[in-house]
Amino acid sequence: MGRRKAALSGQLADMDLRLLRVFKTVVESGGFTAAEIQLNLANSTISNYISDLEKRLDMRLCERGRAGFSLTQQGQTVYNATLELLSAIDQFTNTVNQNHHRISGDLHLGFAEHMLGAQNAGIIQALERFSELAPDVNIRISTMSSDDVISALLNNQIDIGITVFHQSYPELTSLQLFDEEMLLYCAQKHPLFNRNDEISSDELRQFRFVESPRLMPGREIHPEMKQWNKQAKAHHQEARATLILSGHYLGYLPRHLVSNWGLENDLRPLLTEKYSYSNTFKAVWRNRQKNQLIIQHFTECLSESAI
Repeated sequence: MGRRKAALSGQLADMDLRLLRVFKTVVESGGFTAAEIQLNLANSTISNYISDLEKRLDMRLCERGRAGFSLTQQGQTVYNATLELLSAIDQFTNTVNQNHHRISGDLHLGFAEHMLGAQNAGIIQALERFSELAPDVNIRISTMSSDDVISALLNNQIDIGITVFHQSYPELTSLQLFDEEMLLYCAQKHPLFNRNDEISSDELRQFRFVESPRLMPGREIHPEMKQWNKQAKAHHQEARATLILSGHYLGYLPRHLVSNWGLENDLRPLLTEKYSYSNTFKAVWRNRQKNQLIIQHFTECLSESAI
């Protein structure tokens, strides 16, 4: 009996790397549909790419259908090998760049949603400086919830995150950028909107609140918040604003976001001296990275533009 021909008998071509990068994004997104935005490709195109990769490797890499997306055992092996391969390619590019004083490669940034308001000048200046310094670097920006930024960073899905976080990680380095003022809001339809007299702590407990990151158990910024009636959850700002605007919930929003959305007449901040607080946004990245030169230059641009 003859020996089976190896699936990859020749050298890897650029198209092979393209297919592997698509496969990596699909796995990390959790499926074809979720990867559409990240890849800027139609679902059918992504499906064709994965099918081409499976034919190239002579392996069934994933299951897709009504039951959802899942990796096969061979798919998990290929995914792990893909991470090693792409990391080695990035490391090679980084080494060559350092020797030629040229910066090229990829930079994936993860931003907490709706963080840009009055503070966006520093971020824009950093992107402007970096784009002039490293015009050959491909920049990709994803927006997500604050907590998801750290998860994406720890899972090697992004290179630099800009977010609010309260836990220290020995494997991460951070740079403080700016503060964001958070206020407790009610809407016009809420009973407290037209109240001019002092609102007591006991009275507040009669109303419903939207839970947000700083109202989660163990994260409360004021002891009384532990007794608040948190009947809804919305960690994304737009969803939280929608619930507050219904008139049935109280909740926290950034002052600059309420202004940007033109809702200053529709939403009223309550008890600002007692319950307002500030979020400190930081840039954060892993201490050891495959594209360290790119990370170093961008964080230097951020440091020069920090406000």
